[in-house]
Amino acid sequence: MSTKVGILGYGNLGRGVEEAVKRNADLELTGVYTRRDPSSISINTASVPVKSTDDLDNGKEDIDVLVICGGSATDLPEMTPKYAALYNVIDSFDTHANIPLHFDNVNAASKKAGKTALISCGWDPGMFSLNRVYSHSILPDGRDYTFWGRGVSQGHSDAIRRIDGVLDARQYTVPVPSALERVRNGENPELSTREKHTRECWVVAEDGADKDRIEQEIKTMANYFSDYDTTVNFISEQELKRDHSGLPHGGSVIYTGATGDGTNKHIIEYSLKLDSNPEFTGSVLVAYARAVARLNKEGVTGCKTVLDIAPAYLSPLSAEELRAHYL
Repeated sequence: MSTKVGILGYGNLGRGVEEAVKRNADLELTGVYTRRDPSSISINTASVPVKSTDDLDNGKEDIDVLVICGGSATDLPEMTPKYAALYNVIDSFDTHANIPLHFDNVNAASKKAGKTALISCGWDPGMFSLNRVYSHSILPDGRDYTFWGRGVSQGHSDAIRRIDGVLDARQYTVPVPSALERVRNGENPELSTREKHTRECWVVAEDGADKDRIEQEIKTMANYFSDYDTTVNFISEQELKRDHSGLPHGGSVIYTGATGDGTNKHIIEYSLKLDSNPEFTGSVLVAYARAVARLNKEGVTGCKTVLDIAPAYLSPLSAEELRAHYL
C-alpha cells in the first residue's frame, strides 16, 4: 500500500519533492497545496490536483505525510506547527540558531494531536548533521569543519535582488582552496569566517543604475557579505540566463581526530557535489517522509530530527533485504 504524500508550496523545492516521489514506487503524490491561485499552477504530475492551502485546514485531506516546502525565515515557523496539529509533517527548516525553538513549537503541536513530525531535514541541516554526530561519537577528541559550495545560495541571491537598481542576481558560496587543503591535511587550523569561504556575485543591473553603489551595498551587507571577501561581477540578463540558470551546490564535512596516545590521526570526510540543490534536498525529504509515516503507524508521536531516526526507516527495503545487501 502506497504512502500518500502531499506537497505544500510549489517553488523549486516543491518541484524537487514532486520529482523524487516519482522515483519511489511505494510513494504516491496525492495533492499539491498552494497559497497562490491553484488554477495558475501547472505541475508535472498528471491527474494530481492542485488545491488551496485552505483545503488543508479541516485536517481531512487524504495525506499520510505533508511535505512543507516554505522558507525558513517566515513560512516554516508558522506553517509547520500549524499543520503538525493536523497531519504528519516534515520540513527543511535551516536557520540553525532557531532550531531548538522551532523543535519545541512543532513538538508541542504534534504530540497533542497524536501526529509525527520531522524538522530540519535536508543536507545541512540533515545529512551533514548526521556525519558531524557520527564523527564526534567515534573520535571524541577531534574537530569538525564544514565547507559549503561551490554553489548557489538562494537566500543570498535574493538579498542582492532586493537592492535598488538590481534586476537579477546569483551568488555563489566558494570554499577557500588553501583552507580546505589545510583541513584535509589534518592541520586542525583555527579558521575565521573570512578564511573559510568567499562569495562570488553575478549581478544584472538596471540601465543607468549606479554600479559602484550597488557593489558597495553588497560588500557591506551585514549577516550576508560583510564578513567575507566578496567579488561582484556585472553581466547582462542574457549572460545570467545562459551561464547561471542552474542551482548547483554541495560541500564537505571534514572531521579530524586521534586514537590511542594521540599518535594515530584519522580524517573522516563526507562530501556532496549536487547539480540541483532543490532536487537533492527534495530526495532527502522524501526518504524521511517514508520514515515519518512508518513511525506514526508504530504509534510514535511528537517531533523528531534526522538524529533520532534509524537508517532502516528511510529505505523501502525490508530489514531482511537490508541485512543481506547493504550491511
